[in-house]
Amino acid sequence: MATPSQQFIPIKQIREGIMIMSDQSLRGILFVSSINFALKSEEEQSAIIFNFQNFLNSLDFTCQILVNSRKINITGYIDMLKELEVNQKNELLKIQTADYRQYIEELVASGSIMNKSFYIIVPYYPLIELTGAIPEQNKKQTQSLTEENFLKGKYQLSQRIQYVALGLRRCGLNTTMMGSEEILELLWSLHHPKQAEMGYYPELPPEIIT
Repeated sequence: MATPSQQFIPIKQIREGIMIMSDQSLRGILFVSSINFALKSEEEQSAIIFNFQNFLNSLDFTCQILVNSRKINITGYIDMLKELEVNQKNELLKIQTADYRQYIEELVASGSIMNKSFYIIVPYYPLIELTGAIPEQNKKQTQSLTEENFLKGKYQLSQRIQYVALGLRRCGLNTTMMGSEEILELLWSLHHPKQAEMGYYPELPPEIIT
């Protein structure tokens, strides 16, 4: 009998913008802006490196940095050009619009236009931090995450996320806490990169977005 694919996914639930993992630990995700480091002056570059180094050294918990690269999604822009082309009454402008649209489509298809997205994944372990219990690896969990522990863990996780956001802000980086729907779309796109590059995202059932 085939093993359900869900058993290989370590995420148990996504609730209130927080991933609840199969080991009952929590994860929050920050979307991080980027800066053009090469265009900064030497003094600015040194200041950014110094602040980032201080930020990393100040952390007393682990974080995961995720960089996601994929072809830029301009499906909406292409659709707009197609509509403009169909509705264009001037024949010369119609031809020029069609040529421009084809050029953009070929440029994107060549893979020369890439988009990089940056994320910081912040963890918290309520069963360890709040109860002192250490879940045994490769064994069935005997403890469950109670509602009280979830709320306490959510608060502690938010404190960590705010600390990370402040440290990155000192480096000139802006951050945004991702919600449940955004996390679901990110996870789906990581497992379906081709469809995501084409601008396709499945409709998410309302009951799984909490």
